[in-house]
Amino acid sequence: MHISGAIALVTGANRGLGRHFAAQLLDRGAAKVYATARRPELVRLPGVEVLPLDITDPASVAAAARAAGDVNLLVNNAGVSTGADLVAGDLDLLRRDMDTNYWGTLSVIRAFAPQLASGAILNVLSALSWVSSPGAGGYAASKAAEWNLTNGVRLELAAQGTLVTGLHLGPTDTDMTAAFDVPKSDPAAIVKAGLDGLEAGEWEVIADEMPRVAKAALAKDPREYYAQR
Repeated sequence: MHISGAIALVTGANRGLGRHFAAQLLDRGAAKVYATARRPELVRLPGVEVLPLDITDPASVAAAARAAGDVNLLVNNAGVSTGADLVAGDLDLLRRDMDTNYWGTLSVIRAFAPQLASGAILNVLSALSWVSSPGAGGYAASKAAEWNLTNGVRLELAAQGTLVTGLHLGPTDTDMTAAFDVPKSDPAAIVKAGLDGLEAGEWEVIADEMPRVAKAALAKDPREYYAQR
């Protein structure tokens, strides 16, 4: 996938990783970048074309696909982390995690897939696609689902030549992790790793240390990983 000359759409582009994606796509020579958000008035980045998009609203998704019919690179960045636990957490919050991170991402992919032949999709995933953590049970479950969604979509779109890349990252210095006092990666570096991997044709990009450890843990007895946490 060559970003120079591409026409890209980034979901959740008003802040955090999404804003960095839109900015770096422009820096890499994308011909056009649609920067989308539920509240488009919050997108403040020169050079982008702003569109409203709520990925949990089918009508909004359909309208965005009609308005951006020239897109050949889709960056699924929009997501949510409600902090809900699976057993005692609020079911409405747990559904919000899944409705946004899984169903919302799938809805956008389905809407744009016909125009992505010989193009690409980049899904922003997480180290918590592979492990879980107290206080993030709902988020982790939704990201695990989104990870396998990424694998399934890759298989289904292979015949039309669509590259599907998953970007896995640990805690990153954005609003989503502002309340957590843990080491955090630079969002600009995470986005660069994702776009570098996309241009290299990678199926999976492990952007920092936490997802590297989490993926290695999948091949081991789970007690080994969780006993250290």
